Amino acid sequence: MSRVGYKPIQIPSGVKIQVSGPAVTVEGPKGKLTQKTSPLIKIQVEKDQISFKRSGEDNRNKALHGLTRSLVQNMIHGVVNEFTRQLQIEGVGFKAQVNGQNLQLSLGYSHQINYVIPSGVKVTAAKPTQISVSGIDATLVGQVAAEIRSFYKPEPYKGKGVRYADEHVRRKKGKAVA
Repeated sequence: MSRVGYKPIQIPSGVKIQVSGPAVTVEGPKGKLTQKTSPLIKIQVEKDQISFKRSGEDNRNKALHGLTRSLVQNMIHGVVNEFTRQLQIEGVGFKAQVNGQNLQLSLGYSHQINYVIPSGVKVTAAKPTQISVSGIDATLVGQVAAEIRSFYKPEPYKGKGVRYADEHVRRKKGKAVA
């Protein structure tokens, strides 16, 4: 059984935390995030650390205890250091280009895919086959990266598609010719 919720979080210098009811607001050098949390978990802010107390010992409270601590930890990490996901495009003629708030993807279809980049996320394409998604909100960065990947998931025969930079695609053999 995990005991993540019991570990206090150290507050770095330059980060302000405000708890008002079930909402937590974290403000730092990179920006400001607000997260609504469960009223079953009590959040206590002291001088340089935050601690979390649960109201009961049932499974729901135990799960929310660790979840709440992890969400607040991600918020603090995000306002100090941004989260980044790297995507890689494999395939002949496959490429990406950023134009303002649009990401244009050429992925072998008969048309280009135009993805509107949500606010709070920065998408860059240093090379036509590399995409970097960054921002202060971990869930939003992960969601945007997953949506971009979903346009053409990597296939196991030739390895074409959009994949995470650290993702390994298991390749299959094609049909054997007799």
